[in-house]
Order: sequence, then C-alpha cells, then structure tokens
Amino acid sequence: MAWREREREQEPEKKIAGRLTDMEETSTVEHINGFSTIANSVIHRCCKILLISTDKLLQDFENELPDCVKFNSKYVRNIIEFCSYKTLHMIIKQPDLLGDKAIRHLMFEMMLAWETPDTKSEALLQESSFLKHPRIEEEDGGSFFYISATSMAVQVDYKNTVGLEAFAKIAPACPAIADSITVHNLFDALTSSSGRQLHLLIYDKYLKCLNKVLNSARCLTGPTSISSLQLAQEEIILDFDGTVPTNLVLQHIGMSTSPGRLTLTNRALYFERFGVGSYEKAIKYDLANDFKQVVKRELTGPWGAHLFDNAVMYKASSLTEPIFFEFPQIIGHSRRDYWLAIIREVLYAHRFIRKFNLKQFQREEALSMAILGIFRFRVTKDNFHVIPSQFRTTLLFNLAEKLPKGDKILEALYNHLELLFARSHDCDAIEDSHNGPFPFTLYALCKLGFKLLRSEQWPEERENLHRDVHVGEISSLQKAVKKTILYSGRAEAAQATLDQVKMEDIDTNLAVIKELLFPVFELGKWLYSLTEWQDNLKSTLFLLFILYIMYRGWIWHIWPGVFSSLSLVMLWNKYYRKGRQIEAFRIAIPPNRSTVELLLTLQETISQLETCVQTGCIVLLKLRAILLAAFPQSTNKVAYTLIAIAVIFMTVPMRHLVMMLLLEFYTREMPLRKKSSEKLIRRIREWWVRIPAAPVHLIKPPLARKSKPSKTTSN
Repeated sequence: MAWREREREQEPEKKIAGRLTDMEETSTVEHINGFSTIANSVIHRCCKILLISTDKLLQDFENELPDCVKFNSKYVRNIIEFCSYKTLHMIIKQPDLLGDKAIRHLMFEMMLAWETPDTKSEALLQESSFLKHPRIEEEDGGSFFYISATSMAVQVDYKNTVGLEAFAKIAPACPAIADSITVHNLFDALTSSSGRQLHLLIYDKYLKCLNKVLNSARCLTGPTSISSLQLAQEEIILDFDGTVPTNLVLQHIGMSTSPGRLTLTNRALYFERFGVGSYEKAIKYDLANDFKQVVKRELTGPWGAHLFDNAVMYKASSLTEPIFFEFPQIIGHSRRDYWLAIIREVLYAHRFIRKFNLKQFQREEALSMAILGIFRFRVTKDNFHVIPSQFRTTLLFNLAEKLPKGDKILEALYNHLELLFARSHDCDAIEDSHNGPFPFTLYALCKLGFKLLRSEQWPEERENLHRDVHVGEISSLQKAVKKTILYSGRAEAAQATLDQVKMEDIDTNLAVIKELLFPVFELGKWLYSLTEWQDNLKSTLFLLFILYIMYRGWIWHIWPGVFSSLSLVMLWNKYYRKGRQIEAFRIAIPPNRSTVELLLTLQETISQLETCVQTGCIVLLKLRAILLAAFPQSTNKVAYTLIAIAVIFMTVPMRHLVMMLLLEFYTREMPLRKKSSEKLIRRIREWWVRIPAAPVHLIKPPLARKSKPSKTTSN
C-alpha cells in the first residue's frame, strides 16, 4: 500500500521523464544569436522540460533577476545558469533522478554550455582543442592497452571535458550530486586520474554509482536483514560493516575482544556482537546528545598491545572506559580511515546543531547535508578508491572542523539556516517562493525517499527554487569557502614541508637541532667563558656594563628590545628576499650505527634517566627530613637561614637583590674569590651528605579479581 501511495505521488514527476524522452526526439532547435551551439541546445531542451518558450524564458530572466546580473560581461553565461537552475529544480522532483541517462547527459551538457556560452568562446575552444589534442603514438609511449580508460577518454574527446568552475557552478544546484562547500574537493577526487578535467564517462560513472548507494540505503530504511536494530522513524542507516565472516569488526573493551557488526545512522552508532548463528542485541552509542564524545584513531593489538594502526577509539562521559573498534586490514588502514571520517561527520553535525541551537527545519537541513555528504564519500571511496586528506575531504563538517578558519564556514552556514527558521514560522512565506531561502537539501533528500521529518508539508509547486542558488554571483556561504581555500592551500604547503624534513633517525634529528641552535650554543659558551674570568678585562667590562644597566633600571627593557630586534630582522628579510624560497639547510649526516650500538645507547640513556629520577627522589626525601626535624642541627641552620632570607627580602629592594645574586654568581671564579668559593661549596656539599633521608615503606597492592566487562550503553 505504501508503494502504491508513493507511485501516486510520483505521477506528476513521471511527466518530466516523458518530456525528456520527447526532448530527445526533437531535432529542430530554435537558434539564439550570439549563443554557442551547445548553449542553444541546452536552452531548447530546458524550455521543453519547463513547458515554456525561449522568449518566455528570456523574459523571466529579465523580470526576476537584478540589474547587476543582467547588464555585465557574463550576460550569456548568466542566462545559462538561470535556465539550468530552473530546470534542475524541476527535475529534482523525479525520484529516479540519477538513474535516468537523459538527465545525467543533460546536466553534463549544462556544464559544457556554461564553459562555452557564446560563439566567441566556442571558436576559441575549437582552436585550442586542435592545438592541445594529444596524439597517441606507439613508438616510445608503451603499449596502447596499458592506458587507463579515463585518460584515454580525455585524450580522444578533449573538447568535451568540464573544468572546475563549471562543475562548481552547476553541480550544487542538485544537492544529491554536490554541495557548494565541498564541491571543489569532490571535483579533485573525481578528476585525480584525468588531469583535472571531468569527462562524461567519469561523471556518468559517478552518478550511476551514487544512484546505487542511494537505492541500497533507501532499501535499508524498511524491513531488512538488519532487523534487530530498533531505529527511530527519522533514523537513516548510512553504512554498516562486519557482515562478512572474514571481514568482521572487533570491539575492544578493556582486555576483552568481541567480533561483530558495526552500523552507523544519522543519530547513533550500533554494535552487534556475533553470536551463535545470529547477532546479539545491539549496543547503542549515541552521537546526537552531548556526552563529551571523543573519536580518534588508535593503535590496538592482542592483550592490549599497541601494534596495529587500524582502530577507532570512542570515548564519552557516559562510558566507564573507552571503546575501541578495530577494522582488521592486511595492508594499510583505509577501512579505518573511512569509518573514522563518517563517524566524525555525524558527531560534528550534531555538535554544530547544539552549538547554534538549531530548530526543526534548520536541524534537519544540516543533517541532510551530512547524510548526502557521507553517501558521496562512499562513492569516491568504493568506486574511485580515493580518500582525500583532511584539507581535501568531501565531508562538510569534517572539512569545517579541520580547515583553518573553518569556523567562518559554520557561521555562514548558520546565517543561511537562520533564515529558514524565520521562514518556517511565516505561513505566507511558505506559499510565496520569492521570500527567503528554502530547505533545499532536505527537500531533495525527501524526494529521494528518505524521511527525516515525521510530518512534512512541502509546497507542491515551487517554480522559483533557483533563488536559493545565486545566478551570476556567489552567496555569503560560498564567499566564506573561498576565503578558507586560501588558508587551506597554505596549510597543505606547510604540511608538505613537514613531511619532507621529518627524520626517522634520532641521530639525524639531534644533528639538525644542534645545527639550528648553533648560535645559541656559541652565545652560551661566550657568556660562560666570561664567568670563568679567562680574560680579566673582558669579564670586568661586561660586569660593569650589566651592573650599570640594572642600576639604571634598563633591565626591564631587554625583552622589548629583543622582540623589536627580531621583528626588524624578519621585516628586513621579507624586503630583501622578495618572496624567494629559503635555501636548504645543509646538515652533515652522522655516521650510521648498527642496531647493537643503538640498543646500547638506548640502555645508557635509560640508565641515566633512572639516575636522575633517583637523585630527585633522594632530594625530596632529605627535604622532608629537614622539614620534620629528623636532624635537629641541620633543621636549626636551615630555619635561621630562611628567617634571614625573609628579612632581606623585606628590607632590601628587588633590584639590589638581583645585583647581589649576579655578583655572587659572576665573581665566583674571580681570582680573588675562587678559593673561598670552592671552600664554601665544599662545606655545603659535606653538610648535605650528612643529612639522612626520610624513611619509605613500600606496600604491595592487593591482587584485583578479574571481572568480566559489562555491556555499556548510552541512550
């Protein structure tokens, strides 16, 4: 019955498919002067879908858009954007949007028309394609059969490829395909093997794979094999893993390990332990509520050993101890990285909702963005074998969390969603499609068969949904993304330099540190030589200079002078170098040492560390003995000395105290004081040796009984 009701609802949408079929059979195209051939073809087919004439479309463009869009150098391109947005927002009502070949080809040709809107750009494209078309030769290029299909397609049909700007302008008009925040990263993922040019074969493969993912996820919303999960009505299964016996997910709680199946929804994480012939009752880890959750990568292994980098650690205030989900993999850890990314995406989405206290339509719109982003992420991972880095991820909230100044993106997104809340409380605004934005991602997700709201009241006809996408200009959200892209480029460049200079050998790292700090070491050696009074004249002049500075009160101006000098040096280098790269820092590689030598050095370092710890422990125990008067004579001397120091601090100004301490330290090796200083240090050392240490009694802890770990749930 439910499917029949859905078919009745889809009857108006099926008419669109009929228009597409009729559109392909029509051969005559009304030509518009100044427009390219592909642009005329796209506009003609869009008018067929919209059931309007070309003149009516141009008239709507003149009436509905501001003058700044109608009277500029991109007039023809803006008309194509206007026509494409209106058509896509009409086509989006069709449930089998991505499964229709005619729709997929039409969307790709919209991008081609955007790149070559007029006859001038079409002529330039034909000329450049003739010059840049690569010839395929078999003399030195290797076998013809070793060329990839995508690279071969780009070479054969160079002029029918789409660039980044066209994809970023047209694709976000259909929320299932892309969003305006991560569209640049999605394009990079799709064109990683085709030289940053999107061919129809790649684009068609992406949409067909995305359609399969959406269909499989839609089937999981009803009665499925995952029937043991008690999901809420608005809960959608995003992905699951561990159903194959050879590819299970391992859950580690303390010292216990349990294989099972892991399922992620838009609200929680579920783990079902594998029982005899079936799965046990699922354990729920809530991601929607504020339990101070922490999700990060972690090392796991047998009996708690940290050996394999294939696990995700989940920690929350509602749990007594952290939970580890291990994704065993023979080579690499891409399986773990994928699950870490999608779990964080759901967690960050709910964190964004709580931070800005989003209401109903706002909340569901933000979750819809995260859900569709995870589906797209699955496609790039499973079919294109690409898991982008943290600065190039196609997950919206992951990107905003990791990107430098990504909080600006979230603020711009909140400002956009804030208008939805005002609009949802205005009954007149719901009927008036010209007033404010629309929860377009939620609307698209609903048309794809996913229900996030229990009672939805969508307007049946919205002819001007294109107002949610700006024609001829960019929105405030896209402006925030453009600003952060610059910072992300710098962050990636900086990260690349870090990867280049990382040294695995400890000797090499020590050599680099020693070379970098060479001026500091030399300055320290020179100051120490002055305190040893090797040259009486230099030491005396330096002492008088320091005392004069302290007497005049200039000591407090030293740090401002140091900071000012450093700033002047940096500004001078900026002016002198004029953007040139820094020359490589040359380091002499230390001689290689064998494994036995490294082990001996490690053992010696550990023994020295143990000696330092023991010395510190003895010092603390002796101080405890003095404090508790275990040695009365020493206690009296220390007490009287502390009283004298307190009186000095109360009566002598701080500046004079610093001068006295400097004189004491600096003149200790002076020929006149050297013998008396050595004698004083020897007496203090002898006195310290005679002080006993406070006794210590070591108690062995009772043996703890091993208890089985209990199931921990957080609802």
